[in-house]
Amino acid sequence: MPSTRQLAAIMFADIAGYTGLMEEDESMALELLQKLRKKLDEEVTLHKGRILEFRGDGALCSFSSTLEGVKAAISIQLAMQSAPLVPLRIGIHTGDVIIEGESIYGDGVNIASRMESLATPGSIFISGKVHDDIKNRKDIQTISLGKYILKNVKEPLEIFAVSNKGLIIPDTSSLNGKGEKAQACCILVLPFINMSNDPDQEYFSDGLTEELISNLLKLKEIKIISRTTSMKYKGTDKDMKTIREETNATYILEGSVRTHGGNLRITAQFIDASGDVHLWANTYTGTLDDIFDIQEKVSSKIVEALRIQLTSVEKDTLLKRYTENSEAYQLYLQGRFFWNKRDEEGLKAAVLYFEKAIQKDPDFALAWVGLADTYNLLGEFTNLSRRELHPKAMAAVTRAMAIDNQLAEAHVSRAALIMLNDWDWANAGKEYMLSLELNPNYATGRHWYAEWLLYMGRFEEALQEMAIAVDLDPVSQAILKDQGIVFYYTRQYEKAIESALKSLELDPLFISAHRLLSMSYQGLGNFEKSIAENEIWGTLTGNKAKTKVSLAQILAAAGQKDEARKIVSEIGKTIQLTGNDYRGMSMVYAALGEKDTAFKWLELSYERHEESLCSLKVDPKFDPIRSDPRFDDIVRRIGLSD
Repeated sequence: MPSTRQLAAIMFADIAGYTGLMEEDESMALELLQKLRKKLDEEVTLHKGRILEFRGDGALCSFSSTLEGVKAAISIQLAMQSAPLVPLRIGIHTGDVIIEGESIYGDGVNIASRMESLATPGSIFISGKVHDDIKNRKDIQTISLGKYILKNVKEPLEIFAVSNKGLIIPDTSSLNGKGEKAQACCILVLPFINMSNDPDQEYFSDGLTEELISNLLKLKEIKIISRTTSMKYKGTDKDMKTIREETNATYILEGSVRTHGGNLRITAQFIDASGDVHLWANTYTGTLDDIFDIQEKVSSKIVEALRIQLTSVEKDTLLKRYTENSEAYQLYLQGRFFWNKRDEEGLKAAVLYFEKAIQKDPDFALAWVGLADTYNLLGEFTNLSRRELHPKAMAAVTRAMAIDNQLAEAHVSRAALIMLNDWDWANAGKEYMLSLELNPNYATGRHWYAEWLLYMGRFEEALQEMAIAVDLDPVSQAILKDQGIVFYYTRQYEKAIESALKSLELDPLFISAHRLLSMSYQGLGNFEKSIAENEIWGTLTGNKAKTKVSLAQILAAAGQKDEARKIVSEIGKTIQLTGNDYRGMSMVYAALGEKDTAFKWLELSYERHEESLCSLKVDPKFDPIRSDPRFDDIVRRIGLSD
């Protein structure tokens, strides 16, 4: 019989545990199989596919269109979730297949079969090739589960779960034993040592470290440990073995920098951490104008040592220069040095350095992004109004994107700005997705995208994205704390407390962690501890109004309503409200059971466009008024309706 070779989307569908079900209840098993076969016939025909064969408790199907195959799979899987529930697993891969009559075989079929066996009941697993074909579809959401080594498949395969509402998104830990998770090549760039006599040159060594990390982040096949984790080892006396065990790094880059006048000397060595083997060591000398050439040489040597085959796009990206002006570049490094201090003095200094860098080179896109990021953080770490800073931040990020729209950092900054200030959820989501496509290893992008997913009520995806952010930057207090925030909003209070305590291990004075502890203890009904943590938070922030409003809400929730009313009676007399306090007052009256007053304050919060309303849809403190139609109306006006 003649055979033909063609590209096709292959779908395997299989009922999990069917043999055992047949032994327990044969009639029920047959009912489930009949339900599956009927739906398969309908959807495969509707989406112009073919059922090539039924295999007892499952089926093998092919589609000429990847999109149609995925749409069919979603419809089938959703139908299986209604009673009687069918524990169906689906795997889809697009690849080269050989068709001989009604038979089909080849690598594409084998991969689809392996993916289906890896899937869990209620889920749809698709390969990276399938994801590439449908990733721009608004009606299909996916989440990466990582790369897996599948039996009889040569290369590790990235697997995605379709995450549309109603589908199961499995925890990757549940896949253990079903397939071997591919270990990504992981590089740690240790802080370069400043060998100059001038301590003011510290910005240059730190900046060089950060820029090498940023450069390597462009290589999508490699995991690069974040700057936050890297800087944890600045001045460390730990040996390579200890550092490797703490970071799971497979390779480590270390070096030193010496500047004198206009001269520059950089040493670097690249180490295979698993065996403590030095793969190469080089010394680079020149002037400060040669810094770009040296960075390119170091990056290229790493790629050469790892024997990575780069695409032409990756090669161009790796060699891309954002400025040719070395003075502008040094000013940019100084700006990032102060930006990373995350305090008012440092952020105000960062603004000045970024502005000076832009004066030297008005087309330096990274400096514009740095300026936007600084305005953004000034609204968080100082008493300056975020809404007043918003136009400056937006103007800076818009300028950066006009110069270079391929900067992941710029898209993340814009996404955060239009999410928090404009409540433009749709475009914020697009910006986050684009940023992750440009740089999937950008921890901040994963972190802030997880918050967007949380506000939208897409909890499982938010937890998955936050887990990736933590994996990329395991010692970031902000990411650990916000992982706890996601746990809090999903009512997993014990896990929220665990995240808060981990962030406090890194810094006992980390203010936001105490706020998270207070909320989580309240969620567990431990009001005494909640009040104690609220007091610590208030002492550290020095914000009496927010502390009092939060205390009133805790007391009201604890049933101490007279004490709560006594506190709120002081509002406007001895307590002056500030940003986000109107939403806080609404929570107080919700806990008091005074719904009309709660909605009065919520309307005032809406009129002031308080940033904290982003979490309105998911905040447990609004549960007492959640069933009121007025609540749904405000959620709708904010743009967070389903």
